[in-house]
Amino acid sequence: MADEQVLRAQKWVNSHYGGVTGYVACPENGLTGWGTMNSLIMALQHELGISPVVASFGATTYARFDALGDIGFEWDTNREIVAILQFGLWCKGYWAVEPESEGWFTGVTREAVEKLRGNMGVGGAGVINAKIAKALLNMDAYVVVAGGTDKIRGIQQWLNQNYWTKSAYSIGPCDGIYSRDVQKSLMVALQYELGIAEPNGNFGPATQAALRTATLGEGDSGTKVSLFTAACVFNEPVPIGNGVRTTFKSSYDSKTTEFVKLFQEFSYIPQSGRGDYTTWAQLLVSMGDPDRTVTGSDTRFVISDARAKWLHANGFRVVSRYLYHPDPSYEKQIQPGELETILSNNLRVFPIFQIHGRDASDYDYPTGYQHALKAHEQAEGFGFNRGTTIYFAVDYDATQEEIDDFIVPYFHGVASGLAGQGKKYVHGVYGSRNVCVNITNKTYARYSFVSGMSWGFSGNLGFPLPANWSFNQIKETSGIQISGSAPIDLDSDAWRPDSDPATSSLNLDASPASGFIALVAGLYDAAVAYKASRGSDRDASKLVMEFMRHKTYGGVQWQALIGDYDHGFVAYAQEKGFAVLPEFTDPVTGYRIGAEHMLATADGHLVIDQPGNPKSANVGDITGWGGDLMTFYTDWRNSEEKYASGRAFCEAKLAKPGVSSSFGFTDLIEDADGYLLARAVRGGKDIATAVRERYGNGGSALRRFTDYFQQRWGTAENCKQAAWNDLTQEDPVFDLARGYFITLDGALYPGVLINMPGGSDKLDSFVQGFTDAVLARVGAE
Repeated sequence: MADEQVLRAQKWVNSHYGGVTGYVACPENGLTGWGTMNSLIMALQHELGISPVVASFGATTYARFDALGDIGFEWDTNREIVAILQFGLWCKGYWAVEPESEGWFTGVTREAVEKLRGNMGVGGAGVINAKIAKALLNMDAYVVVAGGTDKIRGIQQWLNQNYWTKSAYSIGPCDGIYSRDVQKSLMVALQYELGIAEPNGNFGPATQAALRTATLGEGDSGTKVSLFTAACVFNEPVPIGNGVRTTFKSSYDSKTTEFVKLFQEFSYIPQSGRGDYTTWAQLLVSMGDPDRTVTGSDTRFVISDARAKWLHANGFRVVSRYLYHPDPSYEKQIQPGELETILSNNLRVFPIFQIHGRDASDYDYPTGYQHALKAHEQAEGFGFNRGTTIYFAVDYDATQEEIDDFIVPYFHGVASGLAGQGKKYVHGVYGSRNVCVNITNKTYARYSFVSGMSWGFSGNLGFPLPANWSFNQIKETSGIQISGSAPIDLDSDAWRPDSDPATSSLNLDASPASGFIALVAGLYDAAVAYKASRGSDRDASKLVMEFMRHKTYGGVQWQALIGDYDHGFVAYAQEKGFAVLPEFTDPVTGYRIGAEHMLATADGHLVIDQPGNPKSANVGDITGWGGDLMTFYTDWRNSEEKYASGRAFCEAKLAKPGVSSSFGFTDLIEDADGYLLARAVRGGKDIATAVRERYGNGGSALRRFTDYFQQRWGTAENCKQAAWNDLTQEDPVFDLARGYFITLDGALYPGVLINMPGGSDKLDSFVQGFTDAVLARVGAE
């Protein structure tokens, strides 16, 4: 939204300095941006006697401003400099001076500067020195912005307060967001505490050596502990369970130990619970400790028998190779017989696909689509099994703007291209942490192969490790001499347990869900036999659903919703050797989805058919999307400090791969498939047939979200209204469910919310966010 004072600043600076050598005019649109700030910097340089002017507050500008001393109340040596600073304050959102009185450093200006300094965390009198001026004339915010938190802002202010007077430290933002600049501020502060002679924010040899002697543990306290716990906060949440968080503090207590162990587990480093060197490194840079022992590797060189034996003897258990090179004889591409050689030496392999990929111009939707077709062709030709993850590479430091405009459309093309070939293979992503997180959230990449070795990438600084990371590239070793072969270069990769298993066999075309398909078929046969021997009046397909849900979804709450399960059949099936399968691999996405939740949802929709009016919600819905939405509503209300907008909360948290959430990506898959399985059984199919058709090779799950949306709601308005009714309609069973999912967790009851001022709009925003999330999944198909 345009601001008249910002517009006044833009017109003033352009009119006063338009003829200065090097000056670049800013847009006159009333919107604060780098163009405006750079114009103010160039105006300041002119007043300081610098020519030609440039769009940077560099060392010369700093030195000449510093020579002026503090600029404060009634300073009138150069009224243009005062005006420039006042316009900078306006652009930062501070009431700098009475309109049309710029150039006089008044009491109003002093109060604005005091407020600015307070927000920065540096405090002090309302005067401006060189450091304050440099921080003033940039785009950093000093109040919490959308997506920021007070917890992180408190750390930012603490860093500024304690280190802003140090020569190597620049005042950092206080916007509540962990970013590259905040990471550098933390590193500089840490280097001061470690006694580094010339702090520069880089994770260099001196810093590494000093950290090896800075191990922290339970009972320690002081500034280093504060810096360590700050780094822990910057790397939260640890995506274990529903996301584990910690707090910023100066004492290393048992809670810190608990968090550190979980962080170490997630990062796949030794779980000491202490702030040792390896943990410090993992918190501070994307590569972590580059010399730690790892079992993964990747290379552009052919893996011969001798090289495979060397890899295994040196502790490696998996190696990545490239599916394609324009010249197929070039050894970067997998060569005939190479995969067999790798596997015969007890190694596994995972495929990368890359054509160029070192500039934004290499990425767009059509290119992604064509690359997917080529990757499918190559992977199939080499014999990679169905369900293999192919890592498509982004091998440069893509900015957020480039990710949004080029990289995301490319991966949408990749996903469409693979789907068009029956989704035999699923896509992963290779790139910086930020690339991996964006591609996972926006295109549902299965796994992330992180280019952590490039720790200086802007996409690696200020971003936590992706929740779905499988490999993290940490070190390159050049010129490895292996007996009987030419030297090779090899990258060492941390390989995370329970992530991508990589390929250990070739030319197997079975569905990744084959075990689940076989289990359901066996259970169905057992249910038919049970009915015949016991005279049960329950449908055999329903008995299978009941068996699969009885352990986790068989308590009193579920009895109140859809009735009890058949205890006799559960005992009968267990006697036959059947056991509940908690989860299986979805052949379409490659994600592990919960069989118990999915078949509990199916049972609910089977017991209670969908409402005749798609805008309504009924008890069957509560067993699927409706219950998940109630829980998710609770999370939103308990997070309102950070997410005042329900729609923004849904955009950030609802059904996002790799994001800790009570309504995660796989939850929505389970809701959709549970509903569609129930519809299939209601249509006359037995559960074994329905499951086989859904998850077998080339199954119907390719269009799960489209089918789910069209059959359950049909239109966006119906979906939104059904979500509203799920949260608000007056009904004893719904009241019971909302009491369990919402009230008992301390959240504001939806009926109370909508009767508060603005509450109806808040809830409308939330249910719109749910609708958007469902439609986004439909659009991705």
